[in-house]
Amino acid sequence: MIPAPATVHSAGIDPFLLTSRARIAGDPDAASVLTHLLDALLGETFPIADEGEIALTVDGTGAAESYRLSVDAAGVTVVGADSAGLFYGVQTLAQLVERTADGVRIPAVRIDDAPRFPYRGVMLDVARHCFDVPTVKAVIDRAALLKLNHLHLHLTDDQGWRLHLDSRPELTARGAGTAVGGDPGGFYTKDDYREIVAYAASRHITTVPEIDLPGHTHALGLAYPDVAHDPVVTPDVLAHGERAGEQPPRRGEPYEGTAVGFSSLRIHDDATYDLLRDVLGELAALTPGPYLHIGGDEAHGTDPADFAVFIERASAIVAEYGKTVVAWHEAGAAPGLARGSVGQYWGFVVPLDGMDAKARAFADGGARVILSPADAVYLDMKYDAETRIGLEWANGPTSVRRSYEWEPAEVIPGLPESAILGVEAPLWTETVRTLADIDELAFPRLASAAEAAWSPATGSSELRTWESFRERVAAQGELWTALGIAFHRSPEIPWPESR
Repeated sequence: MIPAPATVHSAGIDPFLLTSRARIAGDPDAASVLTHLLDALLGETFPIADEGEIALTVDGTGAAESYRLSVDAAGVTVVGADSAGLFYGVQTLAQLVERTADGVRIPAVRIDDAPRFPYRGVMLDVARHCFDVPTVKAVIDRAALLKLNHLHLHLTDDQGWRLHLDSRPELTARGAGTAVGGDPGGFYTKDDYREIVAYAASRHITTVPEIDLPGHTHALGLAYPDVAHDPVVTPDVLAHGERAGEQPPRRGEPYEGTAVGFSSLRIHDDATYDLLRDVLGELAALTPGPYLHIGGDEAHGTDPADFAVFIERASAIVAEYGKTVVAWHEAGAAPGLARGSVGQYWGFVVPLDGMDAKARAFADGGARVILSPADAVYLDMKYDAETRIGLEWANGPTSVRRSYEWEPAEVIPGLPESAILGVEAPLWTETVRTLADIDELAFPRLASAAEAAWSPATGSSELRTWESFRERVAAQGELWTALGIAFHRSPEIPWPESR
């Protein structure tokens, strides 16, 4: 089972034999989810009936998103505290299905489960490479399997602006045509975005859109050059381009490279904030979830004092529209950041250069922090030096074991667990072009992030160890294959065919 449940008790009695006569009863949405999973895994459709051996219900008791699962020889019962809890219980049930010499069975077990953290996310960068709506939906389906409940969409960056907005149509007319490496660009219409948000919600996933500001804004400057400074081409930017064989950024020209930190907005011009009000207001109206992400990372082309002014004004605009600000941890240095803003920490498991202090500043302001330590849960890192795609800057390659062996409560000294909102695994897409690429880098390491976000603390149970995790991941190979997930068959995992 991935992620590991809070409590599991083996009943020590006969299992439930899942035959073609088994019927599924109860909540129709949950029943539909289970039939889909069982059909993919077993190639057999089980009937949904008013009464059945597999009962799926919501009883309204217990913690949010929690569920109780019980299996014996007579049948299976999954009871959710709410519809999300029932949905997650169904995911666990599908993972318990076993093929044996005597047929298909579900072991006798009793599970009481609830998430450790309320925010459990995955980020998809659609700015460096743009992915069509079916691909984004596939990512949502994969996240739901692992009980993740937030999809962070990185919609804008130097290489492209990916959401059409009626108030500022030039953003996509001029800023969406390219991607890294000269690949085709693209953008989502408002109807596309609504479709993604609704599809995610049907799987109990909240969409968190990001407009990255005030850096990572070269594409914005193509559309509205009056609010953007010329690129700040530092020796580091030039050296990066030489290593990667990329041209440096130039004002008025689309950027297809992968350097960061060279772009900035005009911090003291009213036109900048007029644009932000249009963009953030229209995006807020499109987004039913509580969060708007305003970036704030790697603004090396912005003077620190100007950065503080910008974060204060931009976060106030988000608050005006009734949304909670999310920002990368650098924004914690801005004293005027809107109170209650959520910080997202992307430093290392062992913080460097005062990154932890900036993250703690969010908690000092009465808010909480999302943990995305780059050397543990950045899915775009290579597994090892030989990995076909991916990067290595976050302390070198990230093995599956390293992606697992970290403890959220120990990352930022002085940050109490109560100040941790959750865990998110970002997938930046400089080297990622297809769903197969996404799968290769995300699986199985996304399972590590999911377990850090959902399950009890590291070492608190016999399941929360690397040795247990690698065995449980191996057991998911059949289900992942059945669902078409092109996961990386890491040699760290004892996949059944390699035993």
